[in-house]
Amino acid sequence: MKPQLKNLVQTRIPTENGEFILHYYSNNMDNKEHIAFVKGDVSDKQGIPVRIHSECFTGDVLGSRRCDCGEQLELALQLIDKAGCGVLIYLRQEGRGIGLLKKLQAYNLQDRGLDTVDANIHLGHLADEREYDFAALMLEDLNVQSIALITNNPNKIKDLVRLGVQVDKRIPIETHIHQDNQEYLKTKVEKMSHMLSMSNTGSKS
Repeated sequence: MKPQLKNLVQTRIPTENGEFILHYYSNNMDNKEHIAFVKGDVSDKQGIPVRIHSECFTGDVLGSRRCDCGEQLELALQLIDKAGCGVLIYLRQEGRGIGLLKKLQAYNLQDRGLDTVDANIHLGHLADEREYDFAALMLEDLNVQSIALITNNPNKIKDLVRLGVQVDKRIPIETHIHQDNQEYLKTKVEKMSHMLSMSNTGSKS
């Protein structure tokens, strides 16, 4: 089945990072609410700053220090606000696509010595099961012509290009490194080829 989206609702959301329009999408593949958070006029524009952010309940909502997700979300909104326009796409694919239950089980395995990749594999999953078809369809619906992708993940760039998205450049998004996320970030670099300098230490110990 070919993925399809419907843009059902658009509503104004004022935030600390300025005013955005939230676009609520339904789809024919799952029952999840994928959204696009849009600042400014992005239609028919090139080089639009875009963050494609996968849901992380523990990091985004609870402020967990085990990952960098919540901080990446906030930094991305700040970058978009500074640029004056942009899109944050929020995909409901928790735990790199394995769901919240499995992610929490993976956390327990990590506490026993496995890294994030090996924990997912131990549970019968791939290291990363995320897909970006919906993100590509949202950008098409919003009539974004090309993007500056806010990411450290080279595979995300490759997947979007494969899906027909024109990625003009990458905008790095470096978060703080501390005791609780250091091994997590190290695994991203060593096993998932994420482009991190691993130098942003000390500010949030």
